[in-house]
Amino acid sequence: MSNLTSSHITMFVLIGLPGLESSYVYIAFVFFLVYLISVVGNVTLLYIIRIDQSLHQPMYIFLGMLSSIDLVLTNSTTPKLLSILWFHSQEIFFEACLTQMFFIHSFASMESCILLAMAFDRYLAICHPLRYNSLLTYRLVSMTGLSSVGRGIVMVLPLPILFRRLSLCEHNVIQHSFCDHIAVVKLACSDTTVNSFYGLVVALLVVAVDLIFIILSYGLILRAVFNLSSNEARIKALGTCTSHICAILVFYTTVVLSSVVQRFGKNVPVFIVILLANVYLMLPPLINPIVYGVKTRQVRNQIKRLLEMSDCK
Repeated sequence: MSNLTSSHITMFVLIGLPGLESSYVYIAFVFFLVYLISVVGNVTLLYIIRIDQSLHQPMYIFLGMLSSIDLVLTNSTTPKLLSILWFHSQEIFFEACLTQMFFIHSFASMESCILLAMAFDRYLAICHPLRYNSLLTYRLVSMTGLSSVGRGIVMVLPLPILFRRLSLCEHNVIQHSFCDHIAVVKLACSDTTVNSFYGLVVALLVVAVDLIFIILSYGLILRAVFNLSSNEARIKALGTCTSHICAILVFYTTVVLSSVVQRFGKNVPVFIVILLANVYLMLPPLINPIVYGVKTRQVRNQIKRLLEMSDCK
């Protein structure tokens, strides 16, 4: 089979969900419903944080950053997936594919960084409540947000750049529903060791390092909580962490499961691998606004006011 440089490829073809073609309409309806709830939920959360002065605190600013990232993630993949399922529009331009790859992986890195920042926020609020405002200043919050963006861009930008140097086989069919780095690199006929190694390093640095620091933060939080004098105080302290813990579990569980299956699940059906990859991008944007809306009193009250105002109209 002859090789082509990446400059000769103008279009890729995404396979969608092979083996489930007869159920595309029903699957698309479920994905569209998830997408609609995710967009409405995160936009509502951002609006509430913006209009409510009492929510202009580090915890909710980080939550606003998380919602913004979730909106980018779900909009980077779901519209194209729906066009594949509903209209069989499987083609994607070369540049659009690399752009999608960059946005998916860079914003996933940013989300992990913000979840770590929120763990630090909970650590300061519980372990150092008297110094919370002096330690976690708005300047530090802003720098954290910019750092998460910078880290995501710097770490992920080499992925599409390294891909461009590869020689590609004549076929241009990506075994995925979006331009995931691993799936795209598999199109190459030349040596992909550097690409695969760098992709693995990025995944480990983002997931493993952030997760280690999150676990460390919660270890210190639990130690402080168990040193409190009353059960009521312990329950109240832990109650401030439940939404964040849910966000952590949803994000990291799906990311790790998807990565492990995609890299090592050789006997797993392709549609399962692809579905898991879509779940890790679609589930956090769906769950996060619901969890924070239910568990956070200020957000819950603002939602009630908005619903009451809409009823009056």
